[in-house]
Amino acid sequence: MTVTPAPALTVGFDLDMTLIDSRPGIHACYRALAERTGTFIDADLAITRLGPPLAEELVNWFPAEQVAAMADLYREMYPSIAIAATPAMAGAREAMDAVRDAGGRTMVVTAKYEPNAKLHLDHLGIAPDVVVGDLWAERKAEALREYGAAVYVGDHVGDVRGARTAGALSVAVVTGPCDGDELRAAGADVVLDDLSAFPAWLAAYREAPRA
Repeated sequence: MTVTPAPALTVGFDLDMTLIDSRPGIHACYRALAERTGTFIDADLAITRLGPPLAEELVNWFPAEQVAAMADLYREMYPSIAIAATPAMAGAREAMDAVRDAGGRTMVVTAKYEPNAKLHLDHLGIAPDVVVGDLWAERKAEALREYGAAVYVGDHVGDVRGARTAGALSVAVVTGPCDGDELRAAGADVVLDDLSAFPAWLAAYREAPRA
């Protein structure tokens, strides 16, 4: 009798404010974009609502017909301004290592422009097995389903919705713009203070009896 091995555990992670503290780099990039275009952008405000796609922020500062061009300009400026200024979040590397130590696969699914997401990860020496960009909220489920992710970790209610749409367990961290109550109300299965708590949670999750 041939025994089919169980599929490897696949855990997805969001990027901004989950694996990386993108506030310093994004703040600097918004200020540079404001200077370049002569348009007022409240960078202090913008970095309090990270998570949704870039266009959803730019529409607050530019006429709708200019948003696509401004997004292209922002993404062009971003690597030279934002990458070096952006640190990893506490526990990010350890969380990824915990999945690998468990024999699992890691993936990053983010609304960020994928080439810039990869630049961040390369700069910080964080190497997931898969990186998928340009997906937000429920659309994140497309990638999570494709790669069979059982768990998705994020900081925003949009990440919770993506996990639930994919049928994945939603693990939320309160390191982004949404507090624990918001994340639970959105349907998060687990809420952690930050990724430093993830390895212990993962160990307990793997030991728990499966239904």
